[in-house]
Amino acid sequence: MTSVPVALESRPDRVPEGSAAADVVATPVAELRRFVDAATDADVDRALQRGHRTLHDFAALLSAPAAVRLEELARTAQRITRARFGATVRLFSPLYLSNECVSTCTYCGFSAGNDIARRTLTVDEVRREAAELHQRGFRHILLVAGEHARIVSKSYLGECVAAVAPRFAQVSVEVQVWDADTYRRLVAEGCDGVVIYQEVYDEQTYAEVHLKGKKRNYAWRLSAPDRAAEAGMRRLGVGALLGLHPDWRSEAISVAAHASALMRRWWRCEVSVALPRLRPAAGGYQPRDPLDDASFVQLLCALRIALPDVGVTLSTREPAQLRDGLVPLGITSMSAGSHTEPGGYAEVSDSEPQFEISDTRSPAEVAAALRAAGLEPVWKDWQRV
Repeated sequence: MTSVPVALESRPDRVPEGSAAADVVATPVAELRRFVDAATDADVDRALQRGHRTLHDFAALLSAPAAVRLEELARTAQRITRARFGATVRLFSPLYLSNECVSTCTYCGFSAGNDIARRTLTVDEVRREAAELHQRGFRHILLVAGEHARIVSKSYLGECVAAVAPRFAQVSVEVQVWDADTYRRLVAEGCDGVVIYQEVYDEQTYAEVHLKGKKRNYAWRLSAPDRAAEAGMRRLGVGALLGLHPDWRSEAISVAAHASALMRRWWRCEVSVALPRLRPAAGGYQPRDPLDDASFVQLLCALRIALPDVGVTLSTREPAQLRDGLVPLGITSMSAGSHTEPGGYAEVSDSEPQFEISDTRSPAEVAAALRAAGLEPVWKDWQRV
């Protein structure tokens, strides 16, 4: 199967035909959500026993009958993870470039209306922060920034990528979404991955939490991974911020549908999913549907079983003990020693973080915990030639 290039920028307020985003829009989420409530033990059995699983199987694994079989799900997920990925976990670090933002998002610490200390790193500061991360062992780095097209401009991002690319085997960005031409420019500077959280897939909730700025354009954001893939990005990361929508199971179905569609449409790319839960941040947003730990484990296992080849990323939002327990169940990549404010590695930063982290262990401590669990921390798994 090959991916056919599509005109991904012709109608920025609509999802383009022939894209993974269009497949997500066409997914019968409401029907699948009803199936979650109607699923039986027999449906869970079928989902666990099948070789090739569907979104209906994924829905069954989110059900109440599946929840009482959590240990069985965990064993199956762990077996699949070892078979597909071995006993390895890739480590990376986020480097926040700026907390400037012109968008108003009710849940985000960087939201334009929040009275916080703002800062944007200079390219030289980015270079120094990256050197410190390199010294700590990292060879995979994620550049993160708020949405401010003038301060965090295309040219600035290109300079930042170019500044860190010589030191790192893999450079990804988690910034505002751009057109395909901009992604091509970033690829040319040494970027080979994007992380684009839709934040929330339910369109009504999306409109309720995104009040101002370009991020209000649901379709433009949803189709951004397609534009990035068309531009030559090798890694595509997607996810939803769990707690924004009052029904996490519906969001989980949409995340799985998006990852599955991207894997079909852009089969040469490495696709990963993240399942971040809301953390305290400036603005004081409270989750509408807090996801408890048992449900979080069930979701992780269901995702691994239904999509055995998808990467799954775990952030320092989660506490250390829980992260150590989750890793064997399906995690392929995790951050360590993170700061969520601009800078913070080479020197103390006086700017505000995007959210509070929970796992405050150093990268060396996280790596030691992985080895103690019989896993191999991987600092580098790719080399540009």
